[in-house]
Amino acid sequence: MNTATRLGVYGLGLAVAFAGAFGAGRLADPLLPAAADGAADAGGGHAHDDTAPAPAGAPVPAGLQVAADGYRLETLAAPGAADEEGDLSFRVIGPGGDPVTGFEVAHEKRMHLIVVGRDLTGYQHLHPRMDGDGVWTVRTTLDDPGPYRMYADFVPMGGGDGLVLGTDLAVPGAYRPADPPPVSATAEVDGYEVELSGALEPGATGDLTFTVRRDGAEVTDLEPYLGAYGHLVALREDDLAYLHVHPEGAPGDGATAPGPDIAFRAEVPSAGGYRLYLDFQHGGEVRTAVFAVDADGGAAPPAEDGGAPEEHGH
Repeated sequence: MNTATRLGVYGLGLAVAFAGAFGAGRLADPLLPAAADGAADAGGGHAHDDTAPAPAGAPVPAGLQVAADGYRLETLAAPGAADEEGDLSFRVIGPGGDPVTGFEVAHEKRMHLIVVGRDLTGYQHLHPRMDGDGVWTVRTTLDDPGPYRMYADFVPMGGGDGLVLGTDLAVPGAYRPADPPPVSATAEVDGYEVELSGALEPGATGDLTFTVRRDGAEVTDLEPYLGAYGHLVALREDDLAYLHVHPEGAPGDGATAPGPDIAFRAEVPSAGGYRLYLDFQHGGEVRTAVFAVDADGGAAPPAEDGGAPEEHGH
């Protein structure tokens, strides 16, 4: 697997891009039959593995497949009710048909698990624990009924580059997706203001810089989190294709300052909407700033109200 075309590979100072497959559409939601007043019932069951097929011969963006390169993601358990803590358990089945138990450490963890609602709310970046049988488990809460997307981001031992496999989860109950937020270059979370400069440019490498402030003052003592001053996940709104990048430089390299700026380089293949989730740590706590942006070659416009469109679960 080539690092220039694979996504979700943890790396510093690299432009990590979505591969092609522009035609891979958003999954239909067969888990969600229509209900009165525009709501839906997210029925029983906790996993749904179908994905929209890509055009023949086209590479598939990360996170759209439950299986790739001989590896398969198998969900074993998930929280069965909204707003109730439960186990989220899964395993990775290897090319030989057995559960994988050997994983490389990538940014201080052997497994990075992303869970987000299909309406792109409720984002969580989790780090489960693996038992001796290759079963990964983490306690978590899915706040609202409805469909969720789960991404397992990992590097198999001796397997070269990383993989991102994805599958769907469903929490029973009446479901009404959140309205899309307005495009904005600023976000607020827990009293921090984060401003985005730069733009996503289809088919080209774009520079993105996030500036972190608190009460109007620049934050210059960001803390390392998983070996970096910031982590960025981008999801393409149309199909939830996944991109995980890390900032240029690293803590302790003699050149990278601990804020207020966190700089990234990223490339996306197509115009359209993307949701960006920036994790950063300060005061011993990890926070996530959320941005809605358009990849159209233009600069991100300023927010009218100075606020974030949504908050997160972490």
